Amino acid sequence: MSLLTDPLHPGEVLKELYLDPLGISAITLARRLNVPRTRIERLIKGSTGVTPDTALRLARAFGTTPAYWMNLQLNFDMARATREVDLSGIEPLVA
Repeated sequence: MSLLTDPLHPGEVLKELYLDPLGISAITLARRLNVPRTRIERLIKGSTGVTPDTALRLARAFGTTPAYWMNLQLNFDMARATREVDLSGIEPLVA
């Protein structure tokens, strides 16, 4: 898959579209969301994903929906799985 078509990690979206334009740090956001700072720092670094709990909090803070954040995560995970999972040994079933 090309880098141009790969979806961004939700943490990158969070940083580039929300935190940077607002001038908010990960620590400030974590305080506003009432979560450990490491949760937001790890999310921004891409070392962890968005959980339903985090999606609810981000949606409330930024006026989006939880589904927006969960869909970012799902799209990222599916793109990665498509590159990494070998399906060649699975025969399709026909009903």
